Amino acid sequence: MLIPDSKIQEVRERVDMIALVQRHGVELKKSGRSYKGLCPFHGEKSPSFYVWPDEKRFKCFGCQAGGDAISFVQRLMGKTFVDTVRDLAKELGIDIEAAVDPGMREKQQVKDATDFAAQHYIEKLWDPVIGRHARDYLHSRGLTDDLIRSFGLGWAPLAWTELADQLRERGLLAFGEKAGLVAPRQRGDGYYDMFRGRVIIPIRSPEGRTIAFGGRLLEGDDGPKYLNSKENRLYNKSEILYATDQARDDIRKKKSAVLCEGYFDAIGMHQAGVKNAVALCSTALTPGHLALLHRLEAKELVLLLDGDEAGRKAVERLAGALLAGGVNSKVAVLPEGEDPDTYARKIGAEAMQKMVQEARPLTAHLFESLLPAGVQAEFEEKMAALDRFRPIAAQVPVGLTRSALFGAMSKHFGLPASELETALRSKAPPPVKAVPKPKSNEPPPDQNEATWVACVLKHRKLLETDVHKVAYELKHMGLRTLIAAIQSGHSAEDALYEASDVVKAQLTKSRDLLPADEDALKRGFESVSARIKLRAVEDRLQIIARLVANTPGGTTELTQESRDLLTEQGALMVLKQKLKSQK
Repeated sequence: MLIPDSKIQEVRERVDMIALVQRHGVELKKSGRSYKGLCPFHGEKSPSFYVWPDEKRFKCFGCQAGGDAISFVQRLMGKTFVDTVRDLAKELGIDIEAAVDPGMREKQQVKDATDFAAQHYIEKLWDPVIGRHARDYLHSRGLTDDLIRSFGLGWAPLAWTELADQLRERGLLAFGEKAGLVAPRQRGDGYYDMFRGRVIIPIRSPEGRTIAFGGRLLEGDDGPKYLNSKENRLYNKSEILYATDQARDDIRKKKSAVLCEGYFDAIGMHQAGVKNAVALCSTALTPGHLALLHRLEAKELVLLLDGDEAGRKAVERLAGALLAGGVNSKVAVLPEGEDPDTYARKIGAEAMQKMVQEARPLTAHLFESLLPAGVQAEFEEKMAALDRFRPIAAQVPVGLTRSALFGAMSKHFGLPASELETALRSKAPPPVKAVPKPKSNEPPPDQNEATWVACVLKHRKLLETDVHKVAYELKHMGLRTLIAAIQSGHSAEDALYEASDVVKAQLTKSRDLLPADEDALKRGFESVSARIKLRAVEDRLQIIARLVANTPGGTTELTQESRDLLTEQGALMVLKQKLKSQK
């Protein structure tokens, strides 16, 4: 979905940067014309995080994070560009929905129904009589009241129309149906509650908004052990990981995430002090999940799954996507028959944390799990292991990762890498198509930016070489949205499909001018990257010059703010000369 540039600019101009940053837990103190505090993006004891309210910008001189209000919320909350703009606009009372998507009013009403249901379930859980059985169950799983409240757990009594009746009273019944909370009766009129006799686990977005529910059956025998909300305008299970809202700060701090399969496994890990734990929402691991973890700055993913055959197969099921995504992955192996939740209670928090820290590399775990005897295994054992490995290999694209994988596998299996490659060669599964979204008019992009994006569309691996972080320097919002889609796992074709006609036309022209040779394309990409980054550096230098000139004392009586600005200015001047030699 494309948001008009004018609305994005209005959000930037109207936001109160000081209030925004402080609202997200950063204590700021005035320092000349700026404010400073401890950076929320990396651990530090001395403040190096600055906010300039007049310029509507922030900068950390420790980790070099910087940008505007949109960049701040994106980086801190792990949200997409579009969602960030939309949420900030709502806070500021800026109406962008009518101009962007006629269906946004419906989306808001689905949110209202979901919010009401979340509060309804919480009230039922803490009712002294109604929620006693559910509370006893949660306590039996070792959960404290504080943890139950922080995860927003609730209770859906064994009643047929309790929630439906209340949604009807508030005019939200139709939207409760769209949210998967109620369903029409098969016979006669009226609606019935989808969740009945279940402990309710709210599924939240990274910023903490409830968007769906999971329900664990506790009373009655109606339906599966776990029931989950259907996907809707708020909820796409391929892009959400459970407990991200609770885990995001620890993930960013540790640069690592722990992945469990079940809701209560993730909650149990938080109880045990493994506060960077998340869980899948009844789906396979997708590029959207990996993109979410990337936005949260996770450099490592630890798989913590049940210690049974199902858990071992789960590792194999997840391995292909992780290897294909180039994610540094490890596996923490639980004893036979154990799951993370109960095992953490058995061995204690400290031992559980140590187990996670000592997790083994994914490939080492895979090879030894598939073929324990290694080179000494019988021929038939090797062939059986190769059959199990085939669906994993099918997901790994041709390139360095695939070559390294077969090289390591060759040593363990005692078979030539080239023969393994031939034996396991098969087509990768087709990509998931992105849902088409509404388009809107917009100005044509700058030629350099169009060339940069065209390079990425032609060879997306170039994004991995974006040392100057040009993706965050693009000024054209249509191009930024397109690149965000690619970073989220969409194919170039799908991302381009969502772009406006004017963007498509400009990118087509730019793509026709690109060299066919891969090395030449890479050199061209590096050159245009330098030009775009140089433009951003020069813009920032102009701002710094103006700030220094307006700072009390100027350059004669240096304040801390002046010293910081001059330090940044010096570093940017060095970078400017380097970029000039590269463009």
